[in-house]
Amino acid sequence: MPGQIVGYARVSSTSQNLARQLEALGAVDELFTDHQSGKSRADRAGLADALRYVRRGDTLRVASMDRLARSLIDLEQIVSDLTARKVSVEFVKERLTFTPDAAADPFATFQRQLIGAVAELERSLIRERQREGIDLAKARGVYKGRARRLTDEQIAHVRQAAAAGANKAKLATDLGVSRRLIYDVIAGNGAYAAKPPTPCLPPSYGDESPLPFTETPDPSEPV
Repeated sequence: MPGQIVGYARVSSTSQNLARQLEALGAVDELFTDHQSGKSRADRAGLADALRYVRRGDTLRVASMDRLARSLIDLEQIVSDLTARKVSVEFVKERLTFTPDAAADPFATFQRQLIGAVAELERSLIRERQREGIDLAKARGVYKGRARRLTDEQIAHVRQAAAAGANKAKLATDLGVSRRLIYDVIAGNGAYAAKPPTPCLPPSYGDESPLPFTETPDPSEPV
């Protein structure tokens, strides 16, 4: 009996759309999704469920390698673990399928590592360009930082709930954000740092009127 086709799709935030990935995956028997950054596998409940679900003879189908893993080490670990369990891994964009029979094929391993390394290098270059752009924007005084994903009301709710002992993971799930963002909100890091108080400026009396504490000179006195 042929195994199931199990699909997995991931976007980095709740504001992003899975439609393109779902179209690339096509018809699948089961589908698992995440709305989380791929930096940490621990935060991706959908991936964890997919890895638990697949059985011998199944195929895990993913739109592209970077949707499954964000580092070469993570990619190697996931693919190696799955093929060792007799589960195939298919990447639609790269048109590659890694089967249990090919697990010991050195060329297949080299191919996977090469593509994964190129993808990781590309992400590193993108991050470097972003840092350079931020530095230039800061030098010009126009950098505003990353926009907040939570409203002031949500920020207040998170801090109050955390102070009362609420579970951080549940707060993240309820708001559709990562646990790291929840910790940033609680600690006041980055975009969630306390806003500096607005400086209190003296009232303006106009250019023509003397300030109340300025003494008007006597015209009869020599300058």
